[in-house]
Amino acid sequence: MDSQPGLPRCYRHPETETGISCVRCDRPICPHCMVSASVGFQCPDCVRGGSGTGHAPDANQPRTLAGGRIAADERFVTKIVIAINLMLFVAVQAVGDRLVDDLALIGYAFLPTGELVGVADGEWYRLLTSAFLHQEIPHFLFNMLGLWVIGGIVEPELGRIRYTALILLSGLSGSALAYLLSPQNQFSLGASGIVFGLIGAWVVLARRRRHDMRPVALFVALSLLLTFTRPGISWEAHIGGLVGGALVTYALVHAPKARRSLVQYTACGLVLLLDLGIVLFRSAALA
Repeated sequence: MDSQPGLPRCYRHPETETGISCVRCDRPICPHCMVSASVGFQCPDCVRGGSGTGHAPDANQPRTLAGGRIAADERFVTKIVIAINLMLFVAVQAVGDRLVDDLALIGYAFLPTGELVGVADGEWYRLLTSAFLHQEIPHFLFNMLGLWVIGGIVEPELGRIRYTALILLSGLSGSALAYLLSPQNQFSLGASGIVFGLIGAWVVLARRRRHDMRPVALFVALSLLLTFTRPGISWEAHIGGLVGGALVTYALVHAPKARRSLVQYTACGLVLLLDLGIVLFRSAALA
């Protein structure tokens, strides 16, 4: 008997084979994407365009792996984050070092007079502003490429709200660890903590999807190698973002459906409290 050709692959998840197709557009869809219709199944795009099936809209609303709503633009938040970074980068080029001095993270920071400055002096906003701030073109371009590529993988799996929480908590976790461990008066800036948070999220998602982990592990290993071998890199921000992003994403995609929102909100709150606890501990030690 001749061997049968492989099954078609889902148009939204090319790694997944499926024998189901949308009854409206006939595109192949996997179990994660298919939405019940009066006859057969429809794809998320056709449902979003209006299916007229007569089912309750919320019951048929397609969901991401983490339970978020599937959006038409799967990089919407990623584009906004890149735009914020771009605006700050242009502002730094126009204004100069003065803006960097005002917004960058300063770990273990003292003036020559012994006076505390930065986060230790109550400027907590630096924990987040530093995560969107760049001064050099190569640094900016490298981080924006990472945001675009890895964000394009992670955002569709989480949905906009959960992905936004991941971005903010990854940046904050990177800043918190940098604040805790950085040498005296060392500046820390850049979206690397966010990018490494997305890398941590990608690892969790790949395991959850049971993908081949070898390419992911190789990418993580190379990223860590660059972190610890290139001079002038804030490895603290990278590791903090990586761990924070992985913890948040694990809670988002493994939360039981019956208590999904409660578990997800609680996990994000605990990561936030951990970051704030690190900052308070460090500030108290400097006082």
